[in-house]
Amino acid sequence: MTKKAVIVFSGGQDSTTCLIHALPLYDEIHCITFDYGQRHRAEIEVAQQLSKELGVAVHKVLDTTLLNELAISSLTRDNIPVPSANSSEESVPNTFVPGRNILFLTLASIYAYQVQAEAIITGICETECSGYPDCGDEFVKNLNNSIELGMDYKLRIEAPLMQLNKAETWALADHHNQLDLIRYHTLTCYNGIKGSGCGNCDSCSLRAKGLNEFLENRADTMNNLKIKLEL
Repeated sequence: MTKKAVIVFSGGQDSTTCLIHALPLYDEIHCITFDYGQRHRAEIEVAQQLSKELGVAVHKVLDTTLLNELAISSLTRDNIPVPSANSSEESVPNTFVPGRNILFLTLASIYAYQVQAEAIITGICETECSGYPDCGDEFVKNLNNSIELGMDYKLRIEAPLMQLNKAETWALADHHNQLDLIRYHTLTCYNGIKGSGCGNCDSCSLRAKGLNEFLENRADTMNNLKIKLEL
């Protein structure tokens, strides 16, 4: 029986790391990228380039621009400034797009049902998630349960990075011999700049901090990764 997985794929560090981690584990990978009218739309082109380079069987870009109309965020509104990494926001940052992960994982699950995939893979991570409420393990498990009940279909939502910090995420890329691909060809920056990005937004800050920690403590970080994932 063909093992199939569907990856929620943005072309960023986390989802691309999930993709390279999943490739040897599944016979057939389907990537889904969502066009929700996001501010950093270059990510769609990056995702298409990366999926082609990595030999993904099917890559779909789905129109979900309705989310742009409903969800007010600095990632959906050009007139809302993206906060810098050192800005002091006490609540959830304005880069949070309410309902995004709920919608994306639900739509990916519907697609998985149609192609008879056994797993949805997402780059969601709760250890360094900028305070987003839809990035926790509890959220993923509860949504997974609701989707299984609602579709009467056995489906796993996998979040391989859930318990990893950014340094360990870099280590996972290195484990698969794709450190340079992730470092130079993914787009994580909230301002839409590939690679190291703008260096000012929270996403770039987390990415750079994690890379520095990994490069400074490579052996220890690789060991920690192996313990967590039993590689």
